[in-house]
Amino acid sequence: MITKFKSAAYVSLLALLFACQQDDNLVTSTPEVVAPPEKTEVLGFYLLNEGMLNSNKATLDFYNYETGIYTTNIYAEANPTMVKEMGDVGNDIKIYGSKLYAVLNASNFIEVMDVKTAKHIATIPLENGRYIEFHNGKAYATSYNGEIVLGKDQPLGKVVEIDTTSLQITREVAVGYQPDELAIVNNNIFVANSGGYMYPDYDRTVSVVDIASFKEIKKIDVEVNLHRIKADNQGNVYVTSRGDYYDIASNLYVIDAKTLEVTKTFNVPVSNFTIVEDKLYYFENTFSYETFDYVKGMGIINTKTQTLETANLIDNAIFDEIETPYGIAVNPITKHIYITDAGNYVSTGFVYSFDANGNLLWKQAAGNIPAHFVFLYK
Repeated sequence: MITKFKSAAYVSLLALLFACQQDDNLVTSTPEVVAPPEKTEVLGFYLLNEGMLNSNKATLDFYNYETGIYTTNIYAEANPTMVKEMGDVGNDIKIYGSKLYAVLNASNFIEVMDVKTAKHIATIPLENGRYIEFHNGKAYATSYNGEIVLGKDQPLGKVVEIDTTSLQITREVAVGYQPDELAIVNNNIFVANSGGYMYPDYDRTVSVVDIASFKEIKKIDVEVNLHRIKADNQGNVYVTSRGDYYDIASNLYVIDAKTLEVTKTFNVPVSNFTIVEDKLYYFENTFSYETFDYVKGMGIINTKTQTLETANLIDNAIFDEIETPYGIAVNPITKHIYITDAGNYVSTGFVYSFDANGNLLWKQAAGNIPAHFVFLYK
C-alpha cells in the first residue's frame, strides 16, 4: 500500500536548502512529504531526469531521508541566473568530493555543481557525453565524439580525463563506437562500446584503457550493442548487451578484470542494474515478438557465487504497474530499492520505493524520464 505523510516541516527545510525566489518566470521546485523521517548515514539522493531529446527539459530532484521530503526541479531555484532548466538530456550523475557532476548529452557539456546546494560551479564541454566515473582525483567520461545522427560513417568514441580541481580535460583516448558506461578496476578503465548509431552493424566490444599510459590496451569481444557496465567486489566486471532487438536477446556477461576475458554468460535479459555489496539488483524490460508485449521483472544475482538468487523480487502485479522501468538504485544502508518509471517518455515520470523484500513503500511524481540516482552521504 502506498502511504503519504503530510507535514509543514518541509517549508523550513526548503528555505535552508534552496532559497526562495520572487521571479515570476522562475520554474519553482515542488516539495512533498512522501515517507516518515529516518536517520541514516545517507542524507538523501539526487535524481536526474533526462527529459526528451531537443526539449531542454533535464531536471534535478532531491529526496531527503531526514525529513521524508521529495523535492522536484531544484536546479532552477538554486541557480536563478542560469537557464531555467539544466540542459538537453541528462545522461548521468555522480558525486566526487564536494562536487556534483551531471552529464548533459545533447547539450554537449558536463554541469558541475556544489554537492550540498546544487549551485552551478562550472561547465565542462564534452561532445555527446554519456557517462562519468572517478579515480584518484580524476574524472573519466565517455563521449560519442560526434553528432546525434544515425549511419555507418561514424567517428570512434573516446574517453576523456578531467582534473577535478581545475575542471579541465587533460587527456583523451579513442575507444570503440558510441561508448556508454565505464567501470574502473585495477587502474584500467573498462568501456562498454555500443555502436548504437550504426544499426545493424553494432559494436560488440569492451575497450580496456590503461590509466597510466592512457592507451587502449585491449578490446574484449562480448556481444552486440553493449550498454551498462559495473565492477563487483571480487575483481569482476558485469556488462549488459541490449542485443539487436530481433534475433539476439539482451543479456548479462561477466569479465575477469585480471585476465580480461569473458568468464560467464547469465542468459538473463538485464535492462539495467546496480551492485551493492555482493548483490546485483536488476530489472528486465524486454519486448517479445512472440507476444508483442514487454516482459518485465526484477531479480537479484549474488556476485560472490555468480548465481541467481531470485527472478521475482517484486510481485509481478505491482511491477506491471510500472509502465516503463528505466532507472534503478539501492540505498547502501537500508537496502531500499528505487525504480523509476519513464511512462510514455513524454509525460511526467514516477519514482517507486520498495523495502529490501520488495514491498512497495511509496510512489512519487518526478520529472520527464526520471533516470539516474546518486546518494548523498552526510
